[in-house]
Amino acid sequence: MRILLIEDDRTTGEYAARGFIEAGHACDLITDGRQALIHLADVTYDIIVVDRMLPGLDGLSLVKAARAAGIKSPAIFLTSIGGVDDRVEGLEAGGDDYLVKPFAFSELLARANALSRRPPLQDQKTLLRTADLEVDLIKRTVTRGGRTIDLQPREFSLLEILMRNEGRVLTRTMLLERVWDFHFDPKTSVVETHISRLRAKIDRPFEVQLLHTVRNSGYSLHAPR
Repeated sequence: MRILLIEDDRTTGEYAARGFIEAGHACDLITDGRQALIHLADVTYDIIVVDRMLPGLDGLSLVKAARAAGIKSPAIFLTSIGGVDDRVEGLEAGGDDYLVKPFAFSELLARANALSRRPPLQDQKTLLRTADLEVDLIKRTVTRGGRTIDLQPREFSLLEILMRNEGRVLTRTMLLERVWDFHFDPKTSVVETHISRLRAKIDRPFEVQLLHTVRNSGYSLHAPR
């Protein structure tokens, strides 16, 4: 793997970078958020490990800007801020995982390896259709009945998972794991809130409902049967 480590604490940064290199990976260490964003525009990485509190540009803003620029490298937030709301905020910003300091390097490496094993986009379908709803995964566009629908990044990911599992019921826990990469219950209404937002955009303006709530089970996206 080629890893970009963005950490302004020199001791922590050098420790983690050395660990990645000893594990056989290439690792670049940058201590400033703004410099890291400029660097990301020129170099492609398999994994980004980013501290939340950085000089120049904080980690949340960095990842948001990277996603807006089309940079899709999985990002792990490495931070001393460990509250549930902080973790949700990091994942909402476009992060894929969240590790709280102090951390064991073995866990950081395991999380990086797990993210790197996610199948690349080119190995998957890039155009998803359900009835008159279409999602282009390359262009990152959503249309229904020829009308363009603007979605936030997490709404887009949620819709992608639902469409890849068309007709199947996905539970709240499954969505937390697949969309937010949570392997615990954050005790928030993040799933319900995003389902409501998504329904307002892809269903409410149209005559036929595609996104269904399955009582006491979860959610399913499918055309009327």
